[in-house]
Amino acid sequence: MRWQNRKESTNVEDRRGVTPKVLAGGGIGTIIVVLVIYLLGGDPSQIIDNTAVDNTATTTPYVGTAEENELAQFVSVVLAETENVWAEIFRQGGSNYEYPVLVLYSGAVQSACGYSGAATGPFYCPGDYKLYIDLSFYNELKEQFKAPGDFAMAYVIAHEVGHHVQTLLGTMEKVNSLRSQMSEEEFNQYQVRLELQADFYAGVWAHYVERLSLLEEGDLDEALNAASAVGDDRIQRSTQGYVVPESFTHGTSEQRKNWFYKGFRTGDMNQGDTFNAEVL
Repeated sequence: MRWQNRKESTNVEDRRGVTPKVLAGGGIGTIIVVLVIYLLGGDPSQIIDNTAVDNTATTTPYVGTAEENELAQFVSVVLAETENVWAEIFRQGGSNYEYPVLVLYSGAVQSACGYSGAATGPFYCPGDYKLYIDLSFYNELKEQFKAPGDFAMAYVIAHEVGHHVQTLLGTMEKVNSLRSQMSEEEFNQYQVRLELQADFYAGVWAHYVERLSLLEEGDLDEALNAASAVGDDRIQRSTQGYVVPESFTHGTSEQRKNWFYKGFRTGDMNQGDTFNAEVL
């Protein structure tokens, strides 16, 4: 992605080096260690430990490596590009786009959705309109998921911003309201559709980035590879050796890749109604 010398977002909160104090629950060892299935999660309140946390935090001077600092700059530019695209799309639809905040943290973080460790992976919290990411995830993406490239990381950011768009449109609240009305297996089907729509929105964003001539050769393949790498079937097969379709919460590798690509190809939000799609 041609991101150097592009404007960075002013909506980035750097909490690297800040460690929340746990009041109860035993600290890091009691964090709900989330399976990789939830790495690009929708509603973190269901997967993050709500252990009580002191609002005062231990702060130590944080010095990032040159590579990490460059990555922090990159994700800030990506966030700015999402702001530009979604502000225009919302404007065309007759409404205003409320910008989310991207929180950079290291190790653990406190959000309106609870206390989370880096094992949770990147997530969006609808309770405070913030995206949270430990930049060490970039290495995980490259090494564990075999999804290298800067646009693979851009896809991750764009997916979480997709959840923010769903929150602004009321989709997130509607889906979460169904949780208590059905079995876990039934609700998982709605969760999958929620996640696939966030993938579609990430693709819509990529569509407009491509029109700005910011994509380089291979960028689209990097994003498609990343979407495929975090499919439920692929993750379950690699972690437990078999798949359990009724437990899927994000969709298969093929579904995630296809919905991202549909968003990229069309650039039309109206074609992303995953909830009424007969075939995912």
